[in-house]
Amino acid sequence: MNRALLLLALLDQSFIALLPAIFFRRDGSLNARWFATAVPFMLCIAVIALALFGVVEPWRPEQRAWEQAMRATAVVLCASSIGLIALTIGTHRIPIALWHQQDDAPKHIVTWGAYRYVRHPFYAAFLLCLIGTILALPHPLTVLAFLYSVVALNLTAAREEKRLAASEFGSEYREYMVRTGRFWPRLSPGASKGTA
Repeated sequence: MNRALLLLALLDQSFIALLPAIFFRRDGSLNARWFATAVPFMLCIAVIALALFGVVEPWRPEQRAWEQAMRATAVVLCASSIGLIALTIGTHRIPIALWHQQDDAPKHIVTWGAYRYVRHPFYAAFLLCLIGTILALPHPLTVLAFLYSVVALNLTAAREEKRLAASEFGSEYREYMVRTGRFWPRLSPGASKGTA
């Protein structure tokens, strides 16, 4: 087990966990939707901590070449996640709402910075972090956290997109959706709309 890699994954997970304290507005109240989105990150932090203390053992691939490739990819993904979170924070002129409130009406559409490439760069960074965590600590709980997050973040993103498309900025947002992917950049601008 590579302790330095686990510490990098833990740093990435912790950066995500600290976002409510360092960036997001705290309008409204903590609700079940926010908690449901946060659970996999809490689980990963716990699993990584247990692995660092030797309580949890990762699944070990039989091929040593795969293990080296997994470690290298995990470093790139975790570092990219941290960088994307920082870029996204820098993109915003004001903090955005944290709690996924029903009445959280948009004040403007952000289409610059990290949002130039994806509609949900925070969520994209969260997924990069979870994939990096799986590669750093292959364990059924880290895989479960990732699979759960893919579903939870897609549902949350779809709800946010529906609200934005129905807002006063709806036509601008629908055009933006055609140009950008949800979590991953579109290979060709103007490609068919979906969850790319």
